[in-house]
Amino acid sequence: MPTRRRGLAAARKSAGHTQESLAAALKVDRSTVIRWEAGDYAPLPYLRPKLARLLQQTPEQLRNLIDVNTFEAPASLSPDVDAACGWLDEQLGWTPGTSAWRVTARLPKTRRELPARRARRARVPRSQVTSALKAYYGDDPDYFAYTANVAGREIETSILTRPDWLDVQIPLTAETEHITLVQSKSYDSSIDIEPEPALDRLAEVEVSGIRLTNEPIYRLLSAAMMPDGIHATVGLADFAEYALTMDLLENELLDALAEKRTVERGSLPLRDRYLPTITSVIDLPSRLCAGGIVALSAIARPAGPHRDADYALLVQERSALVVNATQQLTVIPKGFHQPLTDYEADTSLRTTLLREIEEELFGRSDLDSTIDSARAISPMHPRRMSEPMQWLTSQEAGYLRLDSTGLGLNLVSGNFEFSCLAAIDAPTFWSRFAGHIEANWETKGLRSCSSRDDHALTHLLTGKSWNNEGLFAFCQGLDRLQVDRT
Repeated sequence: MPTRRRGLAAARKSAGHTQESLAAALKVDRSTVIRWEAGDYAPLPYLRPKLARLLQQTPEQLRNLIDVNTFEAPASLSPDVDAACGWLDEQLGWTPGTSAWRVTARLPKTRRELPARRARRARVPRSQVTSALKAYYGDDPDYFAYTANVAGREIETSILTRPDWLDVQIPLTAETEHITLVQSKSYDSSIDIEPEPALDRLAEVEVSGIRLTNEPIYRLLSAAMMPDGIHATVGLADFAEYALTMDLLENELLDALAEKRTVERGSLPLRDRYLPTITSVIDLPSRLCAGGIVALSAIARPAGPHRDADYALLVQERSALVVNATQQLTVIPKGFHQPLTDYEADTSLRTTLLREIEEELFGRSDLDSTIDSARAISPMHPRRMSEPMQWLTSQEAGYLRLDSTGLGLNLVSGNFEFSCLAAIDAPTFWSRFAGHIEANWETKGLRSCSSRDDHALTHLLTGKSWNNEGLFAFCQGLDRLQVDRT
């Protein structure tokens, strides 16, 4: 039996055509269009260019819609991608199922091309990304790119910051965090999604197995680092919106650099649309500014036979299953600022940082929204905490120090990055709980470096595989530790 071309019918409806109007535009009989969609016949070659234009498809996309037997379509998309397709249909006003069929039609080509595409992206060094963004945006009198000084060598990043965002050490407490959730509706009507790149992204997610769960996240509306603490306002957004808009900017840039194209204004359509100028970067209320915490974990170790007392500084290589910073070197924990169960109370950065430590270092899988929905009303209640976290946060111990060490806006995707230091100063923690430290699925590999080994630190920080926010947080946290040590 012929296979019905449901994707072709969905594309026709999405383009605003009935079978009659499409037939009239092509000067064919309506029965011909019916037979195309039924899978009985295929459009003749001379009709396909005009048909593609009428359906707002590229020639390749039209071929995938017509030649439905040229690939083995899955029985269904993965639940996360299927849900994201439903969200995309709703945002674009498409007939339910349109995005799913369009994503399915892309899968054969994506399977063929994605491995080479990802390999090319991985070969683009961070320094090249930073240089390209500097050329694209130019200079600004009030903001500058964060630059790390490593053994006399200056390493520039894509983190846009300012002096009053850097010269800080703010303990993350109820007294210093003044972060307010505002329920603004003005942003809802400004969602601006480019359908084709969004569908391409979902096809990549499906093929590569990336975890993309549409949970609520906080978006930053305003922020100030003041002597009495952090003052900020946040709103809510869907993670799918971030993943299918702002998060597309990184791969667009990497693809351009991998193909040795000149990066300048007008050369990156998505960046030109979503984040075209420094002014648009810092105009937080007018755009989606997602992000979170990037924290240097530093664990005190007592002196040993061959080592002075120091801090073990933890570093991770991100896995291929994460949405961003894929296979890059960064600090741990690193996570989106998002609510657990109480949208207002969870605006605290401390809450997010404690959650990420539990999840990424101490194995609390029930905190991972990509695995399952929250079932506990108070997931960070002391009785649910892991043994190391219970010990660290107990009133008797008091050895866990959580500080914010800076704020920046990452030009790669416009994310806000609160750099933090998670220092465990308890002299007995390492011998008692080091065996409990094991990274979760987000990490491909975990390593440590001594805070007193200057040679190893220089070698580590000058490596080419760092992502920008990770380098930012590591250097800010290390500076704080060195000040404390002196």
